Amino acid sequence: MTIDARKHSGTATPIALLALALALGSLPPAATAASNAATKKEPNTMKTSTAPLDPAPTTGSDAIRPFQVHVPDADIADLRRRIAATRWPDKETVSDRSQGAPLDPFQKLVRYWGTSYDWRRAEAKLNALPQFTTSIDGLDIYFIHVRSKKPNAMPLLLTHGWPGSIFEFLDVIAPLTDPTAHGGRAEDAFDVVIPAIPGYGFSGKPTGTGWGPERIAGAWAQLMKRLGYSRYVAQGGDWGAPITSEMARQSAAGLLGIHLNLPATVPPEVGAALLSGAPAPASLSEQERAVFDALRAYGKGGNSGYFTMMSARPQAVGYGQTDSPAGLAAWVLVHPGFAHWAYGDDPGKSPTKDQVLDDITLYWLTNSATSAARLYWENGGRNPTSAATWKTAEISLPVAITVFPEDVYRPPETWARRAYRNLSYFHEVDRGGHFAAWEQPQLFSDELRAAFRPLRGQATTAGNH
Repeated sequence: MTIDARKHSGTATPIALLALALALGSLPPAATAASNAATKKEPNTMKTSTAPLDPAPTTGSDAIRPFQVHVPDADIADLRRRIAATRWPDKETVSDRSQGAPLDPFQKLVRYWGTSYDWRRAEAKLNALPQFTTSIDGLDIYFIHVRSKKPNAMPLLLTHGWPGSIFEFLDVIAPLTDPTAHGGRAEDAFDVVIPAIPGYGFSGKPTGTGWGPERIAGAWAQLMKRLGYSRYVAQGGDWGAPITSEMARQSAAGLLGIHLNLPATVPPEVGAALLSGAPAPASLSEQERAVFDALRAYGKGGNSGYFTMMSARPQAVGYGQTDSPAGLAAWVLVHPGFAHWAYGDDPGKSPTKDQVLDDITLYWLTNSATSAARLYWENGGRNPTSAATWKTAEISLPVAITVFPEDVYRPPETWARRAYRNLSYFHEVDRGGHFAAWEQPQLFSDELRAAFRPLRGQATTAGNH
C-alpha cells in the first residue's frame, strides 16, 4: 500500500495569520507473512515464548496489510514553495523563548527545511522497516512491527504523543530487538510494535467524536491480539502515558505491565492547590515542595498555552498549521519539550534538526495537524499528570516509571508509590527530557530492559510457544 500525501494549491495566505491570531488570543508472529512481503526477507520462523505461530488474517475486516510510504514529488515541491513564500513576523521583544520560537534561529531552520532538507531520506528509513495497516473499530491504524531474531523476545507496544510521532522511536528499535549488539543480553530482546495514534501520521483520521485515550487503549489491545500476542508489555510518554495507563486500568487481555515516562502521580490535594492558587499543602516534604513550586512556575509561565488552545479550539489552531509550514513548525516547537533544543546547532545532540524536521514534515504531508490536535479536545482538558483523573488506584498491574531530569514534570517517588499500588520500578536517570526515546535512545532502551526484566518469567511460563 502506498500513501499519496495530500495535494496543495496556492501559496501561504493570510488565513494562516488569522488562525494563529485566533489561537494566540484565547498539551508477530501473526504478521510474519506480511512482514516478509514488505521487507523481501526470508521468513523468520523462530519461535518466541510470548507469541503463537498462528498466522494473522490477511483478508477480510481483520486484514493486516503491508504499507510503504511514497509521497508524490509534487507535494514536496509544494511544501518548498510555501516555505519560500512565508511572510515573516517582526522579531520578538525578549531575549528568551517566552514569546515563542525566536525569529533568527527559527527562520534559519525553516529556510533549511525549504532548501536542503531531504524527506526522501526519512521515507527510506521508514520503508526499510516492516510497516502495516489494519482496520480497528472502523479506522485504519498504521504501525511498525519489528520482530527480534533472538529467542523468547518479549512483545513491546510503544506509544508516542504530541508533537511527536513514530519517528521518536526509530533509534530504539535496534537496541530493543537486538540487545547483544547494543550492550544488552540476548534474553533482554523485545519484539517491537509502534502504532500511530488515530489522527496522527499514516493512521486514519476519525470522522466523528469519541476517540480519546480510553478508546485508543481499547484499539491497542485489539491490535496486539490481532498480531497474535497473548502476553506483552506497553510503554508510553506524553499522550502515550494516559493511553498506556488506560490499557492497564482496563486490564487489557495479555498485558503484563507498563512503563511510563510521564506518569499521573500528582495527588488530589496538590492538584487542587495548583488549580486554585492556594498555598502548597503543609504536609509536603522538601522534595515534594520543590516539585510543587516547579509545577506552579510552569503554569504561570504560560507553558500550557498550547494545551489549553488545542483542548478548546483545535479546528481554529488547525487552519494556520494546515496552510503555512512555518506556522506548523512554530506551533510544534512551542512545546516545552523543545525548551532546551538548540535548533540543530549541535549536530551531535539528538534530536538533530533533520530528525525534528522529519517529524514536522510528517504532520505536513499527511495533513494531520488538526486531526492530531483534536485528541486534546477529546480529552476534555483533563490533566495528564493527575492521579485522580486517570484513576491510577484502579491499576493493579505492575507499573514502572523512569524520571528524566529535563522533562516538564519530574514526579517524586513518594507520589508515584501513592498513585500506583503496584509500583514495580522507579528510577531517576541523569540525562534526557520529554522526548526520552528520541533524545537518549540507548538509555531509554536500558531502562525498558531493567523495568520489564522481572516480568519475563511470567511471559515464558505462560505457555505461548
